[in-house]
Amino acid sequence: MQRWKVIRPSWLPFSYRVKVRVPLMLLLLLVAICAALVITISVGEYIIPPQAVLETLLGNGSQSYSFIVLTLRLPRVLVALLVGMAMAASGAILQGLTRNPLASPDIIGISNGASLTAVALLTLFSAAPISLLPLVAFGGACAAAILIYLLAWNGGSSPTRLILVGVGLSAVASSLVQILIANSQVIVVNQALIWLAGSVYGRTWEHFWSLLPWLVIFLPLALVMTRHLDALHLGDDLARSLGSQVERQRIILLIASVALAGSSVAIAGTIGFVGLMAPHIARMLVGPSHGGLLPVATLVGGLLVILADLIGRTIFAPIEIPCGVITAAVGAPYFIWLLIRSRNL
Repeated sequence: MQRWKVIRPSWLPFSYRVKVRVPLMLLLLLVAICAALVITISVGEYIIPPQAVLETLLGNGSQSYSFIVLTLRLPRVLVALLVGMAMAASGAILQGLTRNPLASPDIIGISNGASLTAVALLTLFSAAPISLLPLVAFGGACAAAILIYLLAWNGGSSPTRLILVGVGLSAVASSLVQILIANSQVIVVNQALIWLAGSVYGRTWEHFWSLLPWLVIFLPLALVMTRHLDALHLGDDLARSLGSQVERQRIILLIASVALAGSSVAIAGTIGFVGLMAPHIARMLVGPSHGGLLPVATLVGGLLVILADLIGRTIFAPIEIPCGVITAAVGAPYFIWLLIRSRNL
């Protein structure tokens, strides 16, 4: 029988209920992330011993390693960590809201909305400064989410309608992206395809600091809302009987999900299936309660993207494969397996 622990800080107006095993899983995942971070930084065209990496990160390394570790590789791996965390948290929220284990930002259209506006900027307004790309991509994610919610509204926002409208909108956005690419110049198309593949190549401290505030704001918001997410996952009628303000809480959680997904897509492009896989892995580790599921899924997502980037850099070195290609190669078969398993239930 699973034991539960109630966390009730005296300085906060809420309590937090998690399984006792959740802190252990979080600790193990943090250790795994730290190990993956050190290995990823040490591996590359210029090999750096892991001990030297640790010394450099602690401020005791040699000057010959400092530039490579602190300027070139560390911001890249930290951006990969944040992107994976954001996508995984967004996927966990969407799966809880829609009560559908196949929901994720890239499947129901949020990521595709960001991709459409980003590709439109690259192909139709190629003279525009590339610094506008993250802002435009985030705007596309927000517009897609608003459109999904409005089209799914019929006296209320049914989770089934949300996901069906999202899948349809995702297909439309993907088709429009292909039309834009097919009618653009080769140079522009290459740039758009690299962005669509999803990559953290060339990411700097500027990207890290621009992404970090989104997680600092919206991850705690989602964690505070986990008990409401548990109630919504049981169904609207039962949630109302438990005192939940269904539409208000659903909108807040959707905003958090869109902000996390949109900001990560804006920084790294479309890194698919992380928002689908990470919550399932977390569910196997700590169970379905979102108080433990959400933080565990968040760390699992960060670890997945770090490992995908490491594999992409090393499997065919010196050629780099975008980490989005690696996650898609693993995630697509996983998605098919989930479909087959759901059919057999």
